[in-house]
Amino acid sequence: MTSTDPRDGDVAQLSINTLRFLAVDMVEKAKSGHPGAPLGQAAMAWLLWTRFLRHDPADPLWPNRDRFILSCGHASALLYGLLHLAGYDLSLAELERFRQLDSKTPGHPEFGHTVGVETTTGPLGQGLATAVGMAIAREQLASRFSEGGVPLFDYRTWVLASDGDLMEGVASEAASLAGHLRLGGLKVLYDSNQISIDGSTDLAFTEQVDRRFAAYGWNVLEVADGNDLPALGAAMAMAEAETSRPTLIVVRTHIGFGSPHKQDSAESHGAPLGAEETRLTKAALGWPAEPAFLVPPAARQPFATAAERGAAAARAWHARLARFAESEPELARELERRSLRALPAGWEAALPQFTAADKPIATRAVSGKVLQAITRQLPELLGGSADLAESNNTLLAGEESFSATHPGGRNLRFGVREHAMGAILSGLALTGLFRPYGGTFLIFSDYMRPAIRLAALMRQPVVYVFTHDSIFLGEDGPTHQPIDQLASLRAIPGLVTLRPADACETVAAWKVAIERTAGPTALALSRQKLTILAASAERAAAGVARGAYVLYETPGGEPEILLLASGSEVELALAGLRLLEQDGRRGRLVSVPSWELFAQQDAEYRDTVLPARIRARLAVEAASPLGWERFVGLDGGILAMDGFGASAPAEDLATHFGFTPERVAARAREIWARSPVQQA
Repeated sequence: MTSTDPRDGDVAQLSINTLRFLAVDMVEKAKSGHPGAPLGQAAMAWLLWTRFLRHDPADPLWPNRDRFILSCGHASALLYGLLHLAGYDLSLAELERFRQLDSKTPGHPEFGHTVGVETTTGPLGQGLATAVGMAIAREQLASRFSEGGVPLFDYRTWVLASDGDLMEGVASEAASLAGHLRLGGLKVLYDSNQISIDGSTDLAFTEQVDRRFAAYGWNVLEVADGNDLPALGAAMAMAEAETSRPTLIVVRTHIGFGSPHKQDSAESHGAPLGAEETRLTKAALGWPAEPAFLVPPAARQPFATAAERGAAAARAWHARLARFAESEPELARELERRSLRALPAGWEAALPQFTAADKPIATRAVSGKVLQAITRQLPELLGGSADLAESNNTLLAGEESFSATHPGGRNLRFGVREHAMGAILSGLALTGLFRPYGGTFLIFSDYMRPAIRLAALMRQPVVYVFTHDSIFLGEDGPTHQPIDQLASLRAIPGLVTLRPADACETVAAWKVAIERTAGPTALALSRQKLTILAASAERAAAGVARGAYVLYETPGGEPEILLLASGSEVELALAGLRLLEQDGRRGRLVSVPSWELFAQQDAEYRDTVLPARIRARLAVEAASPLGWERFVGLDGGILAMDGFGASAPAEDLATHFGFTPERVAARAREIWARSPVQQA
């Protein structure tokens, strides 16, 4: 059997150059992509995958596999070459279809699209931050599941990151938290080639990254030459042995390595080398010019040997799992249930119940009560807040805070790091064994939006608890009052946004969120207390699940006008409808907690709720009006915010901005009077 020792230069260099030129050929054929990074990164990636990464291509979802995260997702051609050579279900033909429609080799790695891709990357910094979530998951799992005193989960999370990754704020947030939590299972290879798309990083990035990470509490190592296999191997071995803190290996590399005219240049970053430069680069590294996509059989051998080791490790782990099932049958059943993303039978019985006889209560407070009620039923529930736990009501009572000394703690303290929180939650979800949630004010969802978008793209069941959802939070003023955030969240495909009107709708919204397994959910919750509406106790459970429903209708005949609202404005719209009834008008109030869920209903149900024949319609929401047009049509109107809020008590803001029953009724009268039905 061929040795995989890095001192065996012939086989090693053959295999490394195979990686390099698979990437170059992919980019060249596609006439699009990033060849420079793979040329410089190939040696460290090869060594990691053939000597240190514990994985099994035949069992790609083995729960205790090491994770490899290509945070610099633009180097995707390198990852696809690794997956192909390692024996994953990614054919050479797919590599030849790089960046083409419906290929398994898209421009940036996509989770769920290509086997072996652990998370979607491309937006720089996201991969590293997501990896922190995976590392937290390892510690949490290890604290709960062990066989013979040995944790069932001890996987490492390896990250390949670039200069650009470490410039991004999300990476800094996450790295700071990782150091604080002493996540020894996290290992980062930093490809320090000092080139970005604009040119030398000296243009904008001259900090001493090694000192920054040391200040974070990381173990920092350095390899002066990214092609020095013995030095790389020694550093990776030291990283592997470090279990009490995360490790950063600073690897000095040359972007576009081997290219006579484009090495160490931004010209090799984001464009093909070109036919002539490709020929010259191959010649410089002793590679034949033709054929393209050459894979010498010997180049596969180091990967095959690594796969054999990984398969043996997977078999040993599954044997341990079988023994665990015998010694800890209850925990084993829990682990299996969690892996299937199934919920315990009857879990919903623990949900709190509310009636109209109960006192008004803020929906954020109801959300907190829901979390407390289901904590014991759902051990996979894990989460916290970006330094707003008391305001968001996200602390799990009776549970410790997760820390280096308490890895079983289920309360996550993210600090003021909203963006990192979003990515970390995705990392937890990507293990397939957690139902993570994270809280902050709705206004600060802006800081998280890139991570939320990726969670939606990856279809991960993360729950975002956004409180202080409108101008009615009051005195904190327009900097804290969300106006455009609801519209922004509603624009993300695959994200379900729920803005409940009262306690009953909030309970129903949480049930929807917990039962969703194919995408994230955002809850928009009030700071102020809201009345529990009489019909909500009867209709909310079914109505919220369908996105919109008839909450109230004037008795005595078909409605003449429809009022639509979400959240705290539902109560307001109902008060306005009562005034219309005094005029002899008949109306219908439709609560619309979720546009997305309503859109998923069949046409018959949607028309039952919003009959097409009733064209006099008014939507009421203390936020941007954007999007409500689809519900009210050309003949309807929208009572919403057309600017920012102001600092004042909530009651004064309501009067100032016209969110009063009298204003609702007046706008409704205007719309009804000019409706085509009345004109006829």
